Amino acid sequence: MKFKKMRKALTLLLATVMTVGVVACGNGEGDNTVTNVEVNETDTQVASETTEPTADNTEAKVYEGMRTELTSLEFVELMGNGINLGNTMEAYGRQSFGVGATTTAYETFWGQPVTTQEMISGMKAAGFDTLRIPVAWTNAMKFETGDYTIGADYLDRVEEIVNYALKEDMYVIINDHWDGGWWGMFGSASEETRKAAMDLYISMWTQIGERFKDYSDHVIFESGNEELGFRLNDKDIATDSGALTDAQCYEMTNKINQQFVDTIRGTGGNNEVRFLLIAGFGTDITNTCNDQYKMPTDTADSKLLLSVHYYDPSGYCIQTSLATWGTKRDYEDQIEKLEMMKKFTDQGYGIVIGEYGVLMNNKQMKENTLEYTTNFLNNCDIYGYCPVLWDCNDMYSRTDCKIVDQGMADLFTEHSYAVQSTKNKEDLIAKAKTENAAALEAAPEAAGVDDRTAKAWIMYTSSDWSIQYSVGDTYDPGSATAGIVATDVEITGEGTYTVALDFTGTSAGFANSTTFAAVGIANGEALYPGYAINIKEILVNGEPYKISGGRPYTCSDDGLCTRVNLYNAWVTAVDPEKARVASGPKMYLSPTIMDAANLGNVETISVTFDYVAGN
Repeated sequence: MKFKKMRKALTLLLATVMTVGVVACGNGEGDNTVTNVEVNETDTQVASETTEPTADNTEAKVYEGMRTELTSLEFVELMGNGINLGNTMEAYGRQSFGVGATTTAYETFWGQPVTTQEMISGMKAAGFDTLRIPVAWTNAMKFETGDYTIGADYLDRVEEIVNYALKEDMYVIINDHWDGGWWGMFGSASEETRKAAMDLYISMWTQIGERFKDYSDHVIFESGNEELGFRLNDKDIATDSGALTDAQCYEMTNKINQQFVDTIRGTGGNNEVRFLLIAGFGTDITNTCNDQYKMPTDTADSKLLLSVHYYDPSGYCIQTSLATWGTKRDYEDQIEKLEMMKKFTDQGYGIVIGEYGVLMNNKQMKENTLEYTTNFLNNCDIYGYCPVLWDCNDMYSRTDCKIVDQGMADLFTEHSYAVQSTKNKEDLIAKAKTENAAALEAAPEAAGVDDRTAKAWIMYTSSDWSIQYSVGDTYDPGSATAGIVATDVEITGEGTYTVALDFTGTSAGFANSTTFAAVGIANGEALYPGYAINIKEILVNGEPYKISGGRPYTCSDDGLCTRVNLYNAWVTAVDPEKARVASGPKMYLSPTIMDAANLGNVETISVTFDYVAGN
């Protein structure tokens, strides 16, 4: 079918000029002048829904600015390499300012400068093809009263930033991002509150959809963020939240995502065929690959993308508990996790890694950041994912409008669409595989045990995530905060054993309580199937600790590592089918036998246990 030539249009760009404080790249000084946004007619196109005859004399819609022939997988390739405008439009200043403040008050509330065209142009020049704009829409919404109208100035400001990116021929992702935690209304014990949450969600996306429905396919809507998952039970705003079981969290996430698609499609115009980015379950790769998570149905063909985040290992990427990265196991773990998303690419869904990155520590890059990011971007090339860097004026300076490290700057340029589009796709993939294979070959072996050895240790993460020791089912004493002295023991059969951690040699000299602690036995399930860990004594700072909350139990997540939880903030219920005890009935079991709220500063911790044939 022959389509009419797309009309270029200027009419949807700002008709009025907004006064904003401008950060001048290079000197960082604001001049508070009125800035007129120029229009790039090749980027922002008005869709005029027209029809023209087909061979059988029926009429087919023409969506101007929309490449309807593109598939989800093809579109992700065009999105190239992305970056987030972090801590900006999602800065939640509502509790301080109410809903009637200037847009600048919210935009700068978390310490970021007012966004300018120069900043976004600098991102494009630095090799970024996609801009993700996290937004807190309830900053300008009186939702508690049942009024879900988004303040006009706030919506205008988001649109203005969108146009900054469109002027640079970038793709733009708009979402609702934490937003004060109103998402917890979905997990409320009150049916009325849960209904209000859905009404809010539908109204919000109807307004956003209406505002942008004539924009080209360079604009992408994202159904949510990390809250679409277990965090539907968050209590930030809905204090009676927490009513959803894990299965119900999946059901509600699927329902919300389906409502998102239906709502946007229902606004008409270009939104009938716009590419939509569907948030994975908590944007967590493992949980999204759970069969309970379902992609929505859609009236448009191959126009759904899937968003997940990747910050593994979190102790290195997000926190400071791990100072380095780069063992063979680190490389292998990254491949294993990212490869899981082939479940969805094999079904035709393009994957957007909506957030990733090694966050800086006091504006300083962590050791191995370049190696980590190189391997990650190469894996994105191999699997065909669009990576979107999380950045809050750190790796990319919004004052100087450039990447602060030359090695990273070269890396982002190399992975930009402008560079990669000049090369053969198969050659790019082959190059990425060769580079990653060489890096893996050169990487040192991780400390650990072979499959013929059982090793017991204490997995530990402090409540502030600054202290960590070998967390996870794979025993890795090298995955630890510097200064920790560990007493790990080899298990040779039934008997009494003691494992311990000493935090006095760390920079803080202690671990601030805990968010996760467990005794693990590497290869325990394989070498001693059915055995149970019977805790005899816990010492904290040399003093006996009284177990609280219930009885400990033995379990295994992966069928290889045996574990007993001391405290697990993520497990609130016990599966009796998977729990083992040394003797007696499976009654009064608990995954939280320590009281994290009152644990305080832990300088040392030791656990003595009997290892016996289980019940």
